[in-house]
Amino acid sequence: MIGQNEDIIEAFSDEYFMKAAFQQAISAFEKKEVPVGAVVVSRNKIIARAHNLTEQLSDVTAHAEMQAITSAANYLGGKYLTNCTLYVTLEPCGMCAGALAWSQIGRVVFGARDAKRGFQTINPTMLHPKTSVTSGIMEVESSALLKQFFQERRSEK
Repeated sequence: MIGQNEDIIEAFSDEYFMKAAFQQAISAFEKKEVPVGAVVVSRNKIIARAHNLTEQLSDVTAHAEMQAITSAANYLGGKYLTNCTLYVTLEPCGMCAGALAWSQIGRVVFGARDAKRGFQTINPTMLHPKTSVTSGIMEVESSALLKQFFQERRSEK
């Protein structure tokens, strides 16, 4: 029964959509990409799903956010994502934050903080002034997946 099970995630909640982004991060992990996943949501519908493809494409700009922005813009038929929310498992870097600013995305929700390369460390005002930010959704799971990835990479060398 709903309400008695704490594991049930309410549809259309931040946790619900972040779980979809986390599934993308797992796909990246399985492909030996840095495990970052993203989804773009418009009107409670996922319109884009993406994960890091930097290794597969040999492209340093192929971050999950960049892939998701392009996919969402193609879906909508325009470059602005003003009424959309990006859910991403890791705080966007400066490059991705710049692209998000240009897209005029309405909201960014991220899981794990990136204390070295995250936009909040580089320049917290980097996003569009009307973009709202929520952090810490599935932070523990997102951080754990990233740590596991880098530990495995170090042990392979």
